[in-house]
Amino acid sequence: MHQSPPLVRTLVLGSTSRYRRELLQRLGLPFTVAAPDVDETPLPGETPRALALRLALAKAHAVAAQHPDAAVIGSDQVADLHGQPLGKPGTHERASAQLQRMSGETVVFQTAVAVVCAATGFEQVDLAPVEVRFRTLTGDEIERYLHAEQPYDCAGSAKSEGLGISLLDAILSDDPTALVGLPLIRTCRMLRAAGLTLP
Repeated sequence: MHQSPPLVRTLVLGSTSRYRRELLQRLGLPFTVAAPDVDETPLPGETPRALALRLALAKAHAVAAQHPDAAVIGSDQVADLHGQPLGKPGTHERASAQLQRMSGETVVFQTAVAVVCAATGFEQVDLAPVEVRFRTLTGDEIERYLHAEQPYDCAGSAKSEGLGISLLDAILSDDPTALVGLPLIRTCRMLRAAGLTLP
């Protein structure tokens, strides 16, 4: 007798990022949030793309181990400047140095998302790269921006959804929420595949 796959009834966001939480709320699905306990140190020679994919999946698996019946979303973003990863700056000085390096350059924000359900064995991971072209920035522009927005918890030191948009020449993406931290088009595709009903 054919049995349909079990329905996934709960959704967990494996991230403490308020940006990802706000994005996921757009879908109108009830969800809880859990912090993934994952070492985010890059492996020797690991590309930003490979790092984002590995960490997104690792975060989803870490939380799925605690919530086996849920569909768990894991996501990670790495700013990629000519193959070199740029992390969250954490301080004003590091943010200033990052923006000086990115001035006049194209930075690829490698945003990965994974959905895992331990009970059903479901696992998918995908990448939504976003090309961001920065204007040539003066030192005064960088300082004014950092004092105004203090984007020290953002990979690449700029919030495109806020004043950071003024630093840019162009954004190229097929999944526009990816730059903020969670590619919702890909996330919706995976959640449907995992058994959730959208919209």
